Amino acid sequence: MDKYKSIIIGSDHAAYELKEKIKAYLIDKGYLVADAGTQSEASVNYVTYGKKVAKAVSNGQYLKGILLCGTGLGMSMVANRFANVRAALCSDIFSAKMSRVHNDSNILVIGGRIVGDVLAFELVQTWLDTGFEGGRHLERIQAIDN
Repeated sequence: MDKYKSIIIGSDHAAYELKEKIKAYLIDKGYLVADAGTQSEASVNYVTYGKKVAKAVSNGQYLKGILLCGTGLGMSMVANRFANVRAALCSDIFSAKMSRVHNDSNILVIGGRIVGDVLAFELVQTWLDTGFEGGRHLERIQAIDN
């Protein structure tokens, strides 16, 4: 498995449709996508899927992940409880870019009831294409888990 072209994605029922569209988009771009669920629009507990993705990123199984729920707030709260996870809730291109440049975010969180398809694809692509600046930002990131 190529860790640089692999990504794990998960959502709750509220963002299931958008998760499926993003998954297809990523596959089309050559990514290997692990789907942590959910698999339908039937009501589920977002925490279950947030933990699956965050755990896989936290333990290094995947370098990056994407989480979606209705607003993105719940998934952000779940994911950021895990060591070495820097989950960024983004609904604009600038935030997606800066979450990588300054914060080296490793999980992108999107609100499925907030962001439309086209913007979601742009957020994902910007986030994937943007590198970490390092330097003074590295010290700040290292201070998070210490």
